[in-house]
Amino acid sequence: MITSAFRPSEPRKTGRSQRFTLVELLVVMEVIAILAGILLPTLSKSKARAQAMFCLNNEKQLTLAWIMYADEHNGNLAYNLGSTGASTASLGKPPPSMSLNWVNNVLNWSKLNSDNTNAAKMVETGLGPYVDKAAAVYRCPSDHAVSAEQRSVGWSGRVRSYSMNAMIGDAGSFSQSGANVNLPDYVQFFRLTSIPLPSDIFVILDEHPDSIDDGYFVEKAYTDTWIDLPASYHAGAACFSFVDGHSETHRWLSSTTTPPPLPWAAGLPKAISTSDHAAMADFYWVLSRMSVEQRASNASP
Repeated sequence: MITSAFRPSEPRKTGRSQRFTLVELLVVMEVIAILAGILLPTLSKSKARAQAMFCLNNEKQLTLAWIMYADEHNGNLAYNLGSTGASTASLGKPPPSMSLNWVNNVLNWSKLNSDNTNAAKMVETGLGPYVDKAAAVYRCPSDHAVSAEQRSVGWSGRVRSYSMNAMIGDAGSFSQSGANVNLPDYVQFFRLTSIPLPSDIFVILDEHPDSIDDGYFVEKAYTDTWIDLPASYHAGAACFSFVDGHSETHRWLSSTTTPPPLPWAAGLPKAISTSDHAAMADFYWVLSRMSVEQRASNASP
């Protein structure tokens, strides 16, 4: 009898199934969860650091634009108007228009205010031409603050996250006397060359979304009260750019300086308790980098 050399192959018997058991599947899922728990915070921190770097670069770009503006205007700094200072005449002089300001918008939490989303208007005048009218430069990538009514119509953010130090530039009626009515004992800088220690005076900062309004960041030294509040988007820190062109982050010491970036969360104006040493340190860190006292400026070398 002739038998074939070719026989159908038989399944290999390994003694166990090649499929995962339920226990094995649960073990694999647990390992994946543990790895995710380890990696996700690292990825989140990396993303936050990247956003802070973008924010620093945006502020640096705006400061370079501010310097170029001064170069083309005989050393005179860009208008830096509070909305009240732009709309209230003083000392017999007509108020300048907000359209002349370094940034032409006033933000709020209303869905009816087109300034919140009108990027074209924002970049048309002021520093806009010096950043090629790139609206993205005016917004921190960590800033997603909108009100409930703004979110209800599909908004994911407003067009600006940054403000300018109130003590630099023509502040309209606030500075028509040559000094700023908000900080009369401090120097108002109208020309680029008049600013001492350019590495110590900031130009741009990211401001808390609840106080950002007109892009004019102001404090009142004699009140120990936050009038406007810096932002704290970057792990409890804010970004600042300085007259000499460098930018840096500064981490706040007090929890009262870092309310969440939500509508009406800042509670401004916010008086600072003299017993809260961390909050006082935060306040005077900002104030000391806004300007110099008049007597220090006038002192002979």
